Amino acid sequence: MTAQKPYLTGHYTPVVDEVTATGLTVEGTLPPELTGRLVRNSHNPKPGVTPTHWFKGSGMVYGLRLRDGRAEWYRNRWVRTPALDGAPYMTEHGPDLTASAAGTHVIEHGGRLLALCEANLPFELTPELETVGAYDFGGKLRTAMTAHPKVDPVTGELHFFGSSPVPPFLTYHVADAKGRIVDSVEVPGASASLKHDFAITRGHVVFVEGSVTFDPTEHSGIPYGWKDEQPSRIGVMPRGADGARNIRWFSIEPGNMLHVSNAYEDARGRIVLEGPTVDREGFALSWNWWTGAPGRGSEPVSRSYTRRWVIDPVAGTVDERIIDDLPVEFPTLNEEYLGAENRYQYAVSFPDETGQGSYGVVKYDRVTGARRIRRIGDARMPSEALFVPAADATGEDDGYLLTVVTDLKQDASQLVVLDAAGLDQVATVHLPHRVSAGLHGSWIPDDGPGALRA
Repeated sequence: MTAQKPYLTGHYTPVVDEVTATGLTVEGTLPPELTGRLVRNSHNPKPGVTPTHWFKGSGMVYGLRLRDGRAEWYRNRWVRTPALDGAPYMTEHGPDLTASAAGTHVIEHGGRLLALCEANLPFELTPELETVGAYDFGGKLRTAMTAHPKVDPVTGELHFFGSSPVPPFLTYHVADAKGRIVDSVEVPGASASLKHDFAITRGHVVFVEGSVTFDPTEHSGIPYGWKDEQPSRIGVMPRGADGARNIRWFSIEPGNMLHVSNAYEDARGRIVLEGPTVDREGFALSWNWWTGAPGRGSEPVSRSYTRRWVIDPVAGTVDERIIDDLPVEFPTLNEEYLGAENRYQYAVSFPDETGQGSYGVVKYDRVTGARRIRRIGDARMPSEALFVPAADATGEDDGYLLTVVTDLKQDASQLVVLDAAGLDQVATVHLPHRVSAGLHGSWIPDDGPGALRA
């Protein structure tokens, strides 16, 4: 009998039903500024389907409607892409950009709700999470779309890219605040290195190419692997119409970074970039779990290091250092500070490579160097913690963190609301069933520029 894949067990056991529930139970008091929708995505294959890689599992989006201190409704829906019914990504005519798992992220921009998976086109959803279909920005998007686009908090523009293991390796796109693509350009000098995330600053776009690159011998369905000969680099590109012609690539130490914490220009004009990274052994730990290699336990373990790079364009140098060795992932921040210097960052902590430690929500103070951890509890795993500003906020951490906790002992899930300043628990919303531990999501306030009105 074949052992069950770890990404189909424990906290990641797929949900088998689509549910709609109203009038959810709330413990504590939901702050009135939590008026909007929490949406998040997960890899959740249909019953009887065993994907060859965690990332190949079909997307299921979860939504929770909050208003005036109430949890009005919850619903979960599969994203109905061709891949949900087994359509192959590769055809005799090349890749089918609509054959998406659509299971990595879900965002709102320009009034559209989009489920994302980086090898494909986004899929548009209704405010009730029903699938509309593949979305190509009115025919202007002809590449895949990263699962980690960035909304400039000043202009409202959506910055994103399409990455490919074959040329063109990297194409950069900008959509205006209304969701219309206004710029698309191939980025020169890029390679087949895996580019999952990137950063924007007020004046630059920052790409990271690590040691994980295209590997045609990898048969998990995700054709990437660690190669020592793949140079690790940071690409710094000025924002604007001619930026790609002036991109500069800076060599860094071997490694791989999936998710960026933030980037900004400091007072000296240097670009500061931070995020959790893995070395060769750390990548192997993750990859073996993602592919269900023999001997992997049901719970992922981590060996990550949060790094800071300071790129000096004038001197042509990079100062690189490890600033924390706690195994963390899914970094977040108050997104009003995205692309600008921020003091606070948040993340999810994981057990280390020996299985020691526990899941928790972590807060970093970049000024004092302090690190605070809110332990979530035995057999409980939090999702990425999303920051929501408090009404009339005066400080960067004046707000709340929203995290969906999966509880194995109770076979249940809750939305947990934490005070972002001290990580104290403010409120809990009990969901109608246990949800699969997932990846990324968004808070969509009713008073936002592209709020979902239905």
